Amino acid sequence: MWARLSSGRRRYLGAFGTPLLYAAAAVVLGVTVPRLEAYFLPNFPPIFDAASAIAVLGSIAAGMLPLTGLVYSLAFVLVQFSATAYSPRLVSWLAGSAFMSHALGIFTATFIYSLAALGWVNRGGTGKVPMLTVWFAIALLLASVVFFVMLVERLEMLQISRVLAWTGDQGRTVIARDFAPLDRPGGPSRNADAPDELPAVRQVLVHRGGPAVIQAIDVERLVALAAKEDVVVAMALAVGDTVMDGMPLLRVHGGSRPVADDRLRALVRLGAERTFEQDPKYALRILVDISIKALSPAINDPTTAVQALDQVEDLLLRLGRTSLSAGRLRDDRGDLRLTFPVPSWDDFLVLAFDEIRFCGESSIQVMRRLRALLHGLIEQVPPARRPALERYLARVDSGTHRAFVDEEDRRDALEEDRQGLGLSRQRRASIDPPPGGPAAV
Repeated sequence: MWARLSSGRRRYLGAFGTPLLYAAAAVVLGVTVPRLEAYFLPNFPPIFDAASAIAVLGSIAAGMLPLTGLVYSLAFVLVQFSATAYSPRLVSWLAGSAFMSHALGIFTATFIYSLAALGWVNRGGTGKVPMLTVWFAIALLLASVVFFVMLVERLEMLQISRVLAWTGDQGRTVIARDFAPLDRPGGPSRNADAPDELPAVRQVLVHRGGPAVIQAIDVERLVALAAKEDVVVAMALAVGDTVMDGMPLLRVHGGSRPVADDRLRALVRLGAERTFEQDPKYALRILVDISIKALSPAINDPTTAVQALDQVEDLLLRLGRTSLSAGRLRDDRGDLRLTFPVPSWDDFLVLAFDEIRFCGESSIQVMRRLRALLHGLIEQVPPARRPALERYLARVDSGTHRAFVDEEDRRDALEEDRQGLGLSRQRRASIDPPPGGPAAV
């Protein structure tokens, strides 16, 4: 079922459906709890009188509504700020999160339940106070306070260092799950690149509707379906690509009968925007967006770009040590069943470096960090992937010579510095000589 719903629809249902469920539950509890208390605990000892209970419940109800408005006004202002300062693709991280829906739900439930509970205090002029009902309202209030504290903590995640770390974590999760190390025995790198001659195309599944992004494919079920039908499913586009009306979504090779379109379509999830789930490029995309926005003349914050490059380097280092041929999957018998386009090492480098290199060409800090990043990768990735990095290092140096006319500025920009403007590689080498060398004085 998850594949049938686009992420936009699921987010819409979550954003509005969850608070509505909380509100409905509050109405049911507001009617049920007092009745159950009157039936099972008719003599439950009251702690305070009817006037005090009315004051407590009224204060809770009166306070929750403005608090909810205040908190969410602040939250969405900060979200809008983060979208402007960092990247608009980060808005869904906070605004569309399940936590925000549950927080709004618990605030709303506390307000509605307190109103319902007020109707049972001094009901019919009896002067009785349903204490269990009142205590339940106080418990909801405490839960709301907990959610409020958690919400404040979540808003602190909008600090740039935390945003960058969170984005990097999403990319690291995808890499660890979907890409096997090059040195893993029996890993996909052993035979995934072996060419396979696909059978003739028997079926083409085309997209119908407006532009949509391929967010994820259900790999396991597609492989199982292909094995059952004895076919090979070949995705026409990669995860993260946008498909237009009438464009091929996938092709089915071989088989004696066509596979139902609905069965295939249900295993390819489409939506309005890209997601991190199966797209390792998306984390790099957001990190690059943050970098080039920080390097824009309106913001002029090269330090943020350098912080983003720390995460970019880590992701590229992990990718450089993995097999990038994850797009050919086989069944238990070793027969090819599913193929889909995956980015190459050069594709990752183009995404990670080209825009930052162009926008940060005149920044000494960014150029020094880029050179340190490239040298670090050259030293640590397998030899087969070093030539592409060396070409980028030459392009960075060429851009530096072009951007800095002054000889001293050019010399400073050609230093390697992991902090951008902190400790150059030459200075570090003079302080920390190689083992067995003379100690620095």
